[in-house]
Amino acid sequence: MGCFLPLRQFPPTHRRPAGRTRGATQFRGAAAAAALALTVSCSAGASPADDPSQPPATAAPATAAAPVTAEINQLRDNYSRQIIAIQLTNTTAGPVTVLGAGLTSPLYSGTIEWPATPGGIELPPGQTKILPAQLRAPACGIQTAGSGGGPAVRLQLAGATGTVPAATVPAADPFGVLSRNNAEMCLAQAAAAVAVIRLEPELEVSADGRSAVLGLAITPRSTPGAVNPGSTGTLTINWIEGTTLLDEDQAAPWPRSVSVNAGGAIQHFRLGIRPARCDPHAIADDKVGTLLPLRVSAGGRDGVLKIDAGAVLRGRIYDFVSAACGRQ
Repeated sequence: MGCFLPLRQFPPTHRRPAGRTRGATQFRGAAAAAALALTVSCSAGASPADDPSQPPATAAPATAAAPVTAEINQLRDNYSRQIIAIQLTNTTAGPVTVLGAGLTSPLYSGTIEWPATPGGIELPPGQTKILPAQLRAPACGIQTAGSGGGPAVRLQLAGATGTVPAATVPAADPFGVLSRNNAEMCLAQAAAAVAVIRLEPELEVSADGRSAVLGLAITPRSTPGAVNPGSTGTLTINWIEGTTLLDEDQAAPWPRSVSVNAGGAIQHFRLGIRPARCDPHAIADDKVGTLLPLRVSAGGRDGVLKIDAGAVLRGRIYDFVSAACGRQ
């Protein structure tokens, strides 16, 4: 590689009066000496192209950096819907229009596409925008992605001067969004192969309005392989966890170590609940308070299975928490 010295590092040349030729000669001599010293100091690192005795090297083609970087995140209100956020940041000094974006990851089958609208979306210089994308079916086998096998986003871009060639950029996942969703979706798939678990839409509120009872129904499948051919046909609900909105009411404690077998009988459980918090933002800011977390084991996996209350029961839970907190 050649050695270059910025011009500003050389002493500036000055026009000198005709009578000062000796000083000018000394200046030119000093500059020549500096140039010679520079040549000597750079010769040790000279490339073959700088040395006539060496065969010329073939220069590697320059690869232009993509004008956009990518990162994966997830908004809390999209947890139950398996919708992720592809965050794109424009690293250039001009606007960039994103016409299409597709995320690939060994944790999912197929490309996770952002449903672009006609004309795409514009990224102003230096700014970040979120593109929502629905996750595809999870790959539930052992993942062996090696070098270069991490998540990446293929972008269709348009710049100020026209269409930009498609670019693929690595996608950072600092919060483990893709692996977390994969684990949750694979666990849900294993559990669904054994039984259907749901919350009843009715909510039984106590006479004093300070507590209530949820109904949890577990309906085993008649054939364990109906959803997942690799299922063992067994499921264990180890315990139930509280949410940001709901806690266990000790008067109607939550069950533990519940065994479920495909082909078995339907099971019903009464879950006593009370508000977990009564601050003014408890309901206004709620995103996941009505997703009931079950700590389960199924298909060789252990984790949290979140049961969505559904629209009807969600509204009833919000009404209950508001009323119960008002009585405190």
